[in-house]
Amino acid sequence: MRILVTGATGTLGRAVVPALVRRGHQVRAMSRREREGTDVTWVRGDLASGNGVRQAARDCDAIVHLATQARRGSERMDVAGTLTLVSAAREARVSHLLYVSPVGADRVPTGLPRHKFEAERVIRGSGLGHTVLRTTHYHQWLDRLLRRLAGLPAIPVDPSVPWQPIDTAEVAARLGGLLADGPRGETLEFGGPQVLGTDELVRTWLRAHRSRRLCVRVRYPGKLIAAQRAGALTTDATPLGRISWADYLCPPMPLSDDFAVEHTASPTSPANQPEGDPDLRVYGGDEGYQRQTRK
Repeated sequence: MRILVTGATGTLGRAVVPALVRRGHQVRAMSRREREGTDVTWVRGDLASGNGVRQAARDCDAIVHLATQARRGSERMDVAGTLTLVSAAREARVSHLLYVSPVGADRVPTGLPRHKFEAERVIRGSGLGHTVLRTTHYHQWLDRLLRRLAGLPAIPVDPSVPWQPIDTAEVAARLGGLLADGPRGETLEFGGPQVLGTDELVRTWLRAHRSRRLCVRVRYPGKLIAAQRAGALTTDATPLGRISWADYLCPPMPLSDDFAVEHTASPTSPANQPEGDPDLRVYGGDEGYQRQTRK
């Protein structure tokens, strides 16, 4: 399948592009700057100005629309830019427009979520085959945010604000599955496996980085944060992601086949000890191991 990816160099795009390549798709990645790649065809296109967008969409079967502008100008990028993309998709007779939006876009009438919801409405009214996937905050984005906050004299923490982070690799895999399914004409939600308060989020991050930083309890201001505090940016839709915040920060080491054989083959291995055996929790319970005793 020939797929155009907008926002290909963004936080999510950097996971989506290689994931689609691994699935065997012909990926056309759009960027505002000249780029080169071996497995990907890079094309120049600017949704804000419209330059190059029609050429980028030409002959594509599907479009994965990830481009956004989180800072000022989000309306120009997310609403006007989506109108431009829809026009190009119609002209190219694209069969599936897959759009990524934030969870809560329909519940937060301010800022970026509001503009994302307006972009959703543009897509739903376009007449194109489409699917909208709303996601929660990404692990990678929160990691970068906390790195910046760690540079302050103290990290401001509002325990009343919940987060449900998800890994971009899991979102990329979900998008690949939705492309394989074809346009569903509906809006889906996809969130991380846990809802964490800001205090637990920060504690886990500091522990993972072995960092001791002063944290100051505050109450974050603003309408968007108020909506997040009320739970508008979390979801209980299933399926949920599997990679927790802690596992993203400190990925568990996979057990090799050699490790499994070495530590489970012997009858005296800890894994083969009966319940209550004193050697059950002793690493190295194989023959020849002697428990250390206090002197």
